[in-house]
Amino acid sequence: MKGWIYFDMDGTLNKFYEVPDWLPKLRAFDPSPYVEAKVMLNMSLLARYLNQLQKLGWKIGIISWRSKVSNDTYDRQVDEAKYDWLNFHLRSVKFDATHIIPYGIAKENYKENDDDVLFDDSDPIRVGWGNNAYPPEQILSVLKTLIDEG
Repeated sequence: MKGWIYFDMDGTLNKFYEVPDWLPKLRAFDPSPYVEAKVMLNMSLLARYLNQLQKLGWKIGIISWRSKVSNDTYDRQVDEAKYDWLNFHLRSVKFDATHIIPYGIAKENYKENDDDVLFDDSDPIRVGWGNNAYPPEQILSVLKTLIDEG
């Protein structure tokens, strides 16, 4: 195995923060922004790259926070919405791990070695991850480089 390639979802794979009234909806325990968020990039190309990388020995995963506003029922709704979003937009990708975690948990807790990669829209999260942490706009170019390196 070469290592893990992890993706955040909100603001990284999707345009969560462009959903109208996303914050008031979250504060009202409305999971609809997680369903309504549009894709951030070409998902067909992303899926093709991820499947190629798995064939090369990489593991593919998600590390995504739940809402900062939280309760057990809402957490379950958010989890379901995130899984549904992934299944709809990346149905051909068989994720090796999907971690939908409480807001604020350090994502670097999931890093197993220095080769592991994280794509996340948050600067502090990328700093916490250390090496091989990239913003969303670099997803396709970094993945293509990993494919080309074999």
